[in-house]
Formats: sequence, structure tokens, C-alpha cells
Amino acid sequence: MSHPQLPHNSSRREMRKALIRLRMEMHRQEIRHEAGQVLQPLQRVRGMTQGLHSGFGIKHAPLWGVAAVTLLGFLTGKGAKSGGAGGVSRLIRLGTTLGPLIKLVMQSSAKR
Repeated sequence: MSHPQLPHNSSRREMRKALIRLRMEMHRQEIRHEAGQVLQPLQRVRGMTQGLHSGFGIKHAPLWGVAAVTLLGFLTGKGAKSGGAGGVSRLIRLGTTLGPLIKLVMQSSAKR
């Protein structure tokens, strides 16, 4: 923070302006400090998620998340316990839904 330079024979008005500037700067710093404290948990979570992505080497983590949710939906959805012909059609739908994701994974593993 830079202090305003005042001549020795400053008027009362100039002194008041300088005091107001100092107060405003102090309030800005307080707000910056409080915002940093409020955002600290969010930054920690961001750091953890980036650490997970880079640590595991998961390039397409959102796609894996969608695949996991889709798989759970198919396995635990309505009629999952019925089996029979409904179970076969469920497996066919599962294969067609996850096919592009499996193809993407196979292509990325072949490039390595």
C-alpha cells in the first residue's frame, strides 16, 4: 500500500481526502482477506480434483463418470430383477450405450 504524499502545509480538505483514501484501501484489503478465507475450501477441493486427474492419469474422467452412472442405471433400474428376454434387451442397450466409450478407451490405450 502506498501512502499518499502530503505537503507539510496541507489544507484540512486534503487531509480528509487522504484519510478517506487510507480507509478505502484498508477496507479493500479486509475484503480481499475475507474473500480468500471464504474461498479457501473451494480451492482445496479444486486442488484435490486436479490431483486425482493427474495422479491416476485419467484423461477422460468425466466420461468414466457418465459410464459408471449409466451402468448403475441399467443394473439397478426398473425390471433389473426380472431377467429373461428383458435382461437380454437390457444388455443390448447397455452395449450400444457404452460402445462409443469402450471404443474411445481402446483407441487411447493403443496409442500408448
